[in-house]
Amino acid sequence: MKKINELVNTKKRPIRVLQYGEGNFLRGFILHIIDEANEKGIFNGNVAVVKPIEFGNLDAFKAQDNLYTLSLRGKQSGKIVDENRVITSIGKVVDAYKEYEAYAELASLDTLDIVISNTTEAGITYDAADIFEAMPPKTYPGKLTKFLYDRFTSFRGDASKGLIILPVELIEHNGVKLKECVVKYIELWNLGEDFKTWILNHNTFCNTLVDRIVTGFPRETAEKMFETLGYQDDLLDVGEPFGLWVIESEKDISDKFPMDQIGMDVVFTDNLKPYRDRKVRILNGAHTGTVLAAYLAGQDIVRDCMGDQLVRSYMENLLEEIIPTVALPREEVIAFKDAVVERFENPFIDHSVLAISLNSVSKWKARILPTFKDSVCQTGKLPKFITFSFAALMAFYSSSDLQGEALIGKRGEENYKIMDDKEVLEFFANNFTTTDVEGLVNKFISYEGFWGENLASFEGFTNQVSSYLENIYTKGMRSALESLIKEA
Repeated sequence: MKKINELVNTKKRPIRVLQYGEGNFLRGFILHIIDEANEKGIFNGNVAVVKPIEFGNLDAFKAQDNLYTLSLRGKQSGKIVDENRVITSIGKVVDAYKEYEAYAELASLDTLDIVISNTTEAGITYDAADIFEAMPPKTYPGKLTKFLYDRFTSFRGDASKGLIILPVELIEHNGVKLKECVVKYIELWNLGEDFKTWILNHNTFCNTLVDRIVTGFPRETAEKMFETLGYQDDLLDVGEPFGLWVIESEKDISDKFPMDQIGMDVVFTDNLKPYRDRKVRILNGAHTGTVLAAYLAGQDIVRDCMGDQLVRSYMENLLEEIIPTVALPREEVIAFKDAVVERFENPFIDHSVLAISLNSVSKWKARILPTFKDSVCQTGKLPKFITFSFAALMAFYSSSDLQGEALIGKRGEENYKIMDDKEVLEFFANNFTTTDVEGLVNKFISYEGFWGENLASFEGFTNQVSSYLENIYTKGMRSALESLIKEA
């Protein structure tokens, strides 16, 4: 079978983007957006992809002339999507360690406008032991600082040669935190006030939010997909059709990076928070609020949850309580909710319920507790379905059988692993009881180390959770859900 680069030609364009990271997500989303912009004549720029870590190699890229296929598969606007697109937006690939000089030379590129990164949540970190003279420095912020210093030096502090920095690491205020790290390295390495001033005044660090599920290379179905494509592609990348990129910036960057004009969901804003709240509360909140009840109701895959009318009804009622707490126009929130439901129905992705259940206590705190508090504030009463999700959390964690790093729960005759922080697992192992449910609930909701506050302060919460949990213990999850929905 022929290779992709035997059938498709590369596209020569100026290098306008430097991208730290060559992983599935960047290839399945960010490079897709740039490719669309190139095709529509809006951008005209290629990407220099930098491998920012020591292990691994770029052989597959070089063997395919940096070409690869993106397969978008899922459900969108009521229709099944199964589309393939050859991505031509990578101009070159460079290993920052094995090809340091080639990497460093990119700092002098006159055409460069943008830096994008996805170095994992742990990538944006400051380490005082990092060294400027290293080729390259160890941390991503250290690498970026030295790269920007080389650019500052090469162009003699030219104000017009500052860059737009777009980290897409999944941490809140990612641009602000990256900028703080860069400033710390400038001070640690004594790089001078002129350089710091150039960084602060002529480079734009943006906070961003990204959202697309990218599952990567389809190992089990790759050969079949190659037959459909008519060529072999060892960099084949698979993702869902939904995609959202929100970019928060103090300055207008649309002249150099006009991605909001290509017809994809790219949003420029001066306030990222409502969009983050929308994603965390609706997408992540629906996951965390639903899957524990769904698992105990007999479901193992998210898509199957959507086909279970009882579980689906529970989730839809839960979403109805969440929607009013998101500070965006209701029609926008409803549209996002509808897209989320379609994403959960994706026929191409087997998303494990137990995988989503990991660390559910901290997830409930981050994804659902703010919604719960806002709902109580808005309505003056406990939201039934959100409150039930807390009882479902406790039901899922109900076990005293601690084995190694997991609690062992039971669903009928079947065992399952409950994975969370040691403190959480030991709490249930030491306190679980079915004879004093209200006492167990009161201990759990009053444990400020889990919630950052005493949830017993919310009037009626202890009693309501206890009632729901007692019902789950005595009648089973499906019966408890049926009773809850009838009451609504």
